[in-house]
Amino acid sequence: MNSATWWCSRDSNVRVNRDNFARDITLTRILAIANQKGGVGKTTTCVNLAASLAAMKQRVLLIDLDPQGNATMASGIDKYDIQHSIYDVLVHQLPVQQATLAAGDSGFHVLPANGDLTAAEVEMLSIEHNERRLRLALSSVAGQYDYVLIDCPPSLNMLTVNALAAADGVIIAMQCEYFALEGLAALVRTIEGVAETINSKLQIEGILRTMYDPRNSLTTDVSSQLRAHFGDKVYRTVVPRNVRLAEAPSHGVPAMYYDKNSRGSKAYMALAGEIIRRWEQQAAQQPGHRAVT
Repeated sequence: MNSATWWCSRDSNVRVNRDNFARDITLTRILAIANQKGGVGKTTTCVNLAASLAAMKQRVLLIDLDPQGNATMASGIDKYDIQHSIYDVLVHQLPVQQATLAAGDSGFHVLPANGDLTAAEVEMLSIEHNERRLRLALSSVAGQYDYVLIDCPPSLNMLTVNALAAADGVIIAMQCEYFALEGLAALVRTIEGVAETINSKLQIEGILRTMYDPRNSLTTDVSSQLRAHFGDKVYRTVVPRNVRLAEAPSHGVPAMYYDKNSRGSKAYMALAGEIIRRWEQQAAQQPGHRAVT
């Protein structure tokens, strides 16, 4: 055990034996961060979770599937100055490796997006099995990453369906407010529909409560309803309202590289640890898994 590399997080109460973990779990985990409602923290979650997983020595690819390109910019990549993007991958079948860029010193890779992606849906209409374009593209990088995180647009369109068709699971980022529950119901129906018709392995990976304020009674009520309905699917980690999370994108870095001691940075580190722990527990139940001792 002396050669094992350990990572330990006080905030997330997770301890991972990296050597055994990497040897036993060889499949890339593809997670779509989705919610058709805008302003709930999808992009913030995608960028900061990618950075936190990378800090835990995970190989991470972030795919920006939103034409606004906010995840691209927040990762330190100028969306106006890129040669290739996810548009080229989806429409022209450019290999993923040729469009991928490093997110500065943050330790993860980005498949960027810009306004070109707006035209992708129209151009993909005449393509057979267009809902599987992303899934097909990612087959070329299977095993090269531990996690692929997909930042979905704030709508249930063809781009979102491509993300769901490619993903193993969906992380639903949501605020604990009344109207969020209605939107959640619609998203769950979409996920179930995709699972029934396109991607049978798709499931809700977890529900992440963002911009969380425990002083608000509605927040507490909605949180209780989520736990009653979804049980353990609701992450224990909550992301608080935090100024540093809002400021970091303007500097082109994840929050942990802007202010590592902020509550927001610590929350995403805790979330990364919780996700790793869940995945390790799932893998432990699979045949042939070697237990960590």
